[in-house]
Amino acid sequence: MPTLATRLRRKMQAGHRRLRELQMIGKGLLSTDHIVQAHIIPIRRCNLACTYCNEYDDFSKPVDIAIMLGRVDHLAKLGATLIMISGGEPLLHPDLEQIIARVRRHGRIAGMITNGYLLMPDRIQRLNEAGLDHLQISIDNVMPDDVSKKSLKVLDKKLQMLAEHAEFHVNINSVLGAGTQNPDDALIIGRRALELGFSCTVGIIHDGRGQLKPLGEKELSVYREFKNLGRRSFAHFSGFQENVALGKSIDWRCRAGSRYVYVCEEGLVHYCSQQRGYPGVPLLEYTSEDIRREFLTKKDCAPHCTISCVHMTSHMDFWRAPQTLESGLNQRAPQVGNLVNIQGAGR
Repeated sequence: MPTLATRLRRKMQAGHRRLRELQMIGKGLLSTDHIVQAHIIPIRRCNLACTYCNEYDDFSKPVDIAIMLGRVDHLAKLGATLIMISGGEPLLHPDLEQIIARVRRHGRIAGMITNGYLLMPDRIQRLNEAGLDHLQISIDNVMPDDVSKKSLKVLDKKLQMLAEHAEFHVNINSVLGAGTQNPDDALIIGRRALELGFSCTVGIIHDGRGQLKPLGEKELSVYREFKNLGRRSFAHFSGFQENVALGKSIDWRCRAGSRYVYVCEEGLVHYCSQQRGYPGVPLLEYTSEDIRREFLTKKDCAPHCTISCVHMTSHMDFWRAPQTLESGLNQRAPQVGNLVNIQGAGR
């Protein structure tokens, strides 16, 4: 049970966070020449090896802190209003809190995606002090199996620690689709998240290029029940996730490379975690000209994309500026190669 002081700080910070999020939306509606959300990778190494994931290795060293701070500074210069930190496993980075603090020093919203294994009360307090705004943990099953060790059984004590100590918003994301053995686990995980005072979402498994893998009959039933657990999410409101669940193509204008950028551990800008190579420009060389070009560039993978963070970021611009440039035109760096074609969880 959190202390009264923790509850009061949590409420105050939630109000301040909502105000900044409204400002982010307002800024995004008024101007199209800045980044809305940036996804940065401070370390590719992970302490787990989930079979569906293609976003990690077991050997990479953390990116030097001075380099990471320089990347945050440049993203702020490009107007990025939300900076999400992921991996790999970001908690393996020894200077993670400095990165978060730098994001907040620029007045930006700081988020993080983690598997949660390394969370302890003292680490949660350090994240509080750094100013973390959002934390997401993906939990794939109730009991660990050959696909994933990110289970509710293993992580429930970590969730209890967060419920007691965290002053930031916590979201628990579960998954449905190929590779998940017990679809009903998503409901159990979602209910537990709500019980602890967190929000909950569900992702849909995609292939190694972020493309559709429609749900089966059982998974679709669980998905519809999950939607009724709590408030409607942005994805439900936009119809994006509903179409993904049904395996339907989606008519939208992907603004990846412009409103959303993915910056890998090498410091290159990519459309997203599943479409690496374009535009393939070093972040420190990325300019407003690149943002404007990619805003108008049509992405051939968009109709069957399941990458919800890119879609949600692009949604505010669905009515603006038809995309007249073809994907692959005006690129300033060669493609470095797509990821291997294995399944990855939608985020």
